[in-house]
Amino acid sequence: MRLLVTGGLGFIGSNFVRHYLGAHPKDSVVNLDLRTYAGNPANLKDVAARCGRRYSWIRGDIADPRAVERAMKGAGAVVHFAAETHVDRSILDAGAFLRTNVVGTQVLLDAALRHKVSRFVHVSTDEVYGSIPKGESKEGDPLEPNSPYAASKAGSDLLVRAYHVTHKLPVIITRCSNNFGPYQFPEKALPLMITNWMEGKPFPLYGDGRNVRDWIYVLDHVRAVDLLLRRGAPGEIYNIGGAFSMDNRELVERVRRLMGVPKTLIQPVPDRLGHDRRYAVDCSKLRKLGWKHSLGFDEALRQTIQWYQENASWWRPLKRHGGFKKYYGKQYRTLR
Repeated sequence: MRLLVTGGLGFIGSNFVRHYLGAHPKDSVVNLDLRTYAGNPANLKDVAARCGRRYSWIRGDIADPRAVERAMKGAGAVVHFAAETHVDRSILDAGAFLRTNVVGTQVLLDAALRHKVSRFVHVSTDEVYGSIPKGESKEGDPLEPNSPYAASKAGSDLLVRAYHVTHKLPVIITRCSNNFGPYQFPEKALPLMITNWMEGKPFPLYGDGRNVRDWIYVLDHVRAVDLLLRRGAPGEIYNIGGAFSMDNRELVERVRRLMGVPKTLIQPVPDRLGHDRRYAVDCSKLRKLGWKHSLGFDEALRQTIQWYQENASWWRPLKRHGGFKKYYGKQYRTLR
């Protein structure tokens, strides 16, 4: 099968492409990615060299119908990762999030209809459920997004569902908890923490640090997406939950102990606007298909730290980039 993957140069997308081509040696992948600041061809450099014609990258915008039409030709299915994802950036400028996450998804859906794909997997987030004080969000719960990013993803989820109901497009929606692992752009919490501490710089901890998140190793996430591409029921939503839930203070302390850095490198900063207090998802629906975590949280965290320690040549150029410095200099003076 020829599979179209959008956003395949990003963190989760590149891990999925790497996994998919290894797990399905008779299939090929077309990667449609605009290569924005978080898209990095180096994420798949070795894959491109090893897989030859089984892998190709088309540089294009998912909101551009011509680019999407070119990428969609011959595709049997679509896995849609491409999105603007950083909450802080969405608070400062929501426009790019609406264009990519809503309009871009609509352009892809229209092309998928024309080309009669057999499956369209839309990768979303647990943030669409909003903050929950206790329990776990289930697939049928109402959507209550609290940031412009989450609202744009909720809008795209509803659009995907509408194309299934109206046009019978065979869609699947996935909603995953917080990812961590190799190739994550160092603006996100864990890689920012790890790489800052490798450089002897402080890590900015929002507010009181008691916000609770459910953490999933990225390789478990991409295995779940692959499973749903093959065995998920059209029209259904599947939560993809993590192996461990904890507040941010506990997460920071676990990483600090593993890396052996002093507590003085934890720098409290004012809380984010509209910061959700707690996320948690029920993934029993996915487990019924046979999916389970491959690693416990502590081992996955240890391997993640080790990957960043061994791959400084990958992340150092990203942190030296002018846009990164300008953005984080504005947000956190301690990081200058």
